[in-house]
Amino acid sequence: MSNPYDSRNPYGQSPYVAAPITPTRPKMFGSTTAHILWVLLPIVTLSLGAAIPFVVAAVKGVVRPWVAVVYGVVEIGIYITSTAMPNPEAGGDFIGLLLILLVIVSATHTGLLDSTKIRIGK
Repeated sequence: MSNPYDSRNPYGQSPYVAAPITPTRPKMFGSTTAHILWVLLPIVTLSLGAAIPFVVAAVKGVVRPWVAVVYGVVEIGIYITSTAMPNPEAGGDFIGLLLILLVIVSATHTGLLDSTKIRIGK
């Protein structure tokens, strides 16, 4: 059997040795500081920026675009519902609960963007 690393091989290098390595998934966060800042974005903006990390992740190719669209639609839907209510006293508590849930869910999912165990939306 011939040596695949031998340059004198008449058939060239073995195709198994020269095969390209499968590319890895793109990363969302370059450092721990960036990870912390991206997770704090939906919290600090009180869910006004809940969709921003997912739009950036979709542009980088970390998640599929539909994930960013879903976060954007939910965020806009909550804000339209909260401003269109004729009587804020009637549903103010429910809208507040939705905003708090959006902050918690978006911050948690932002923290999990680089996780290799999560496969949904990637």
